[in-house]
Amino acid sequence: MVLGYSTNAFVKFSLLDSIAKIADLGFAGVEIMCDQPHLYPPEYGLQELEKVKAALNQHGLTPTNLNSFTLFAVGDTYLPSWIEPDAGRRKIRVDHTLACLEIAKFLGCANISVPPGGPMEKGLTRKQSLALFHQGIDQVLPRAEALGVQLLIEPEPDLLMERTSEIKPFVQEIQCTSVGINFDIGHFFCAGEDPAAAFEELFQWIGHMHIEDIASSRVHNHLIIGEGAIDFGSVFDAMRRLNYARDISLELYPYVDTPVEAGAGSLEKLKPMLVKAGLS
Repeated sequence: MVLGYSTNAFVKFSLLDSIAKIADLGFAGVEIMCDQPHLYPPEYGLQELEKVKAALNQHGLTPTNLNSFTLFAVGDTYLPSWIEPDAGRRKIRVDHTLACLEIAKFLGCANISVPPGGPMEKGLTRKQSLALFHQGIDQVLPRAEALGVQLLIEPEPDLLMERTSEIKPFVQEIQCTSVGINFDIGHFFCAGEDPAAAFEELFQWIGHMHIEDIASSRVHNHLIIGEGAIDFGSVFDAMRRLNYARDISLELYPYVDTPVEAGAGSLEKLKPMLVKAGLS
């Protein structure tokens, strides 16, 4: 298990500078944002990707995940989505995901994370939205299987899937080990769930984790570890008990002005909790 830090907190720095700063903080891994201003696929040819790989090797960092969630380069946090009525918009999301899978293979990253469909669209029923999401996943799954890169769906507050009861039947129906879940501890807390209980129920599909704190109000705003109300001890105990061996990435994108300080403060809180839980 490797603890990384997502570059989406470092959008005021280049990707290579972000990698160096994350290594200097003492993290063993890095989650890379596959969007501007970092690793947006259309802007990274072989030469640029070689530089990223060299930087990872130079700083001894493991790529814990490629985050292909946002598309600020052509849209916003959620759009274009998998479930928009317009087929052209959906194709942008599919093509972006395919490109991220290829980059993950090149960098030696085991997984990429994708949105759970997207925001519900007016005029579409939930059944229709789920069908569109299945259709999109079907277009990228063969390539994920061929490359040996896992496609991880990340439940998110206020999107098509945000709770255990919504993501579990979706991944069960697909019945493919190349599709799993990016388990964001804070997102399940925001959705009103006990993250530890959700982790146990979804464990067999979890291929990567996001970690951040959330206020007791359960408002979706990522906080430095220790500044919110999440009971990390119970989650870490479940991870140890179930022998979780995949990676974790700290995700603190609201701290774009102080990403180094936010990462250092979170790491200071995380280390003793992980040791107490018996996690490496």
